[in-house]
Amino acid sequence: MNDSSWGAPQAGYWGPSDQGHVPGPVQGAAPAGPAYDARDAQQTRPMPIVSDGSAYGGNQDDDRGAARLSGPLFRAEPFHHDNTPVPSYGAPQNPDPMPDSPQPAPAPQKKSAGRDLGAAIGVGVGLGAVIVASLFVVKAVFVGVIAVAVVVGLWELTKRLEERKGIRAPLVPLAVGGAAMVVAGYARGAEGAWVAMALTALAVLVWRMTEPPEGYLKDVTAGVFAAFYVPFLATFVAMMLKAGDGPWRVLTFLLLTVVSDTGAYAVGWRFGKHKLAPRISPGKTREGLAGAVAFAMAVGALCMQFLVDGGAWWHGLLLGLAVAASATLGDLGESMIKRDLGIKDMGTLLPGHGGIMDRLDSLLPTAPVVWLLLVVFVGSG
Repeated sequence: MNDSSWGAPQAGYWGPSDQGHVPGPVQGAAPAGPAYDARDAQQTRPMPIVSDGSAYGGNQDDDRGAARLSGPLFRAEPFHHDNTPVPSYGAPQNPDPMPDSPQPAPAPQKKSAGRDLGAAIGVGVGLGAVIVASLFVVKAVFVGVIAVAVVVGLWELTKRLEERKGIRAPLVPLAVGGAAMVVAGYARGAEGAWVAMALTALAVLVWRMTEPPEGYLKDVTAGVFAAFYVPFLATFVAMMLKAGDGPWRVLTFLLLTVVSDTGAYAVGWRFGKHKLAPRISPGKTREGLAGAVAFAMAVGALCMQFLVDGGAWWHGLLLGLAVAASATLGDLGESMIKRDLGIKDMGTLLPGHGGIMDRLDSLLPTAPVVWLLLVVFVGSG
């Protein structure tokens, strides 16, 4: 039913009762008034109804108001015989202002960073102080920091997998094997890391056998993936540290990754217009990626020239470009995981940042890239 018919007359004219016409006599009843005259009918013939648009303006597709009369004998709004206006059926009691009337200007909207910047900066500075202090005091202490970060990251990842997907990757063999993997990488290099990775995967397969077989394949697959994604990639940081100038290599790696992320965030927030991967991470823009590349290349040139033994500025340009690419891909990779899980952050341990895994997303895939390029440019040390 069309709402525009609400309140409209059912006939095509105003009923004769509105014109003073009295119906003819009923059989057996006395006449109640003067007889019907054809001349009166000619003087009181009905006026056709012409639609004058809806009560909300000339929009012909709007069906919120009833049809209104128009013509030389009718005003814009119908009136009673005593000149009091008749309200339109279906029209609002407080009509919208005329289009020509001045409207107050909307308050300007400020761009929001989307997170608590104060907490994020405070946590970032605190973590940086702990990392730098452990990095340049005793190398073994920094290896312990890596191991702790790996174990917490594994806990966050396995917890979210169980909560959102019902996947029960065994945490105990992952945590023990992950910590051992980092230590083996620092003590025995790449060979030790691969051996520890293989033993961790085997431990995951065996540990899961103690439970019912339902879901065994998806659980162990997720466990092996977690072992590779978190501790194995983190092992390359420990292998960087083993070199004679290891602390400076690790510092270069951390600075380039953080600067790439910061440059992408700052430039994208201020100038970002073209989406980089809207289906994966709508907040990332091509302008932000350009900012990441520029910042990382500039800082990379400085770090390779002044911090790494045997490095050159042009090494830093290539290293910064590679870091910007790997850090962005790592961020997008974890965004894919979080979208599949239907979550925003992996955890809430770090105010303003999310969880440990939300900070490792760019660092983990960048570690093997930096380790390999440093070996190519200046050797294993």
